[in-house]
Order: sequence, then C-alpha cells, then structure tokens
Amino acid sequence: MIRHCVFVKFRVDVSADERAEIYAGLSALVGQIEGLLAADFGPNVSPEGLGQGFNDGFIMDLVDEAARDRYLDHPAHKAAGAKLVAALDGRTDGLMVFDLKLG
Repeated sequence: MIRHCVFVKFRVDVSADERAEIYAGLSALVGQIEGLLAADFGPNVSPEGLGQGFNDGFIMDLVDEAARDRYLDHPAHKAAGAKLVAALDGRTDGLMVFDLKLG
C-alpha cells in the first residue's frame, strides 16, 4: 500500500469553508479512481512546533504504486489539485508531498 502524504500552507485569506470545499473535492476522488482506498484531512495538531508553516495536510491511501500513478494522472485529481495549489501560499512552494510504502 502507498500512503500519499500531502502537507500544505494555505494563504491567510483562504477561509475554513474554502478549505473544506477543497478537501471535499479531493475526498470525492475516493470511489472515482481505481485503487484509491481512503482520504483523511485536517489541521496540523502537533505540539512540537516543527511544522515549518505547513498548517494543514491530508493522506490518501492507495492499493499500490500503479494505483498512485493512476491517481496522479487522473483528470479529476488534476482538477482538484489545481484548486488546492491555487489556494496555497506560494502555489507549489506551499506544498510538500511524501509517499510511504506500507507493508
């Protein structure tokens, strides 16, 4: 399984409602893209203070690398991703992606 971890720095003018709408669009990809199993979203709640400004994040669990690659290339992901990037501080500079292979 691949755990696709995404950490983001939203612009200060992006409201909680806008964040929720972006996350809803990404969440809707579950069931739409073969092999995308689950998605979870939320703010950084770590007490360590080491988030480097990445104030929100989400994970997408995918069956395997092939499913991850389908997800990345899927038009619905590209559309949802474009909405996310447009809301970030510095666009892609406000984004960090880290994939873990589990199991």
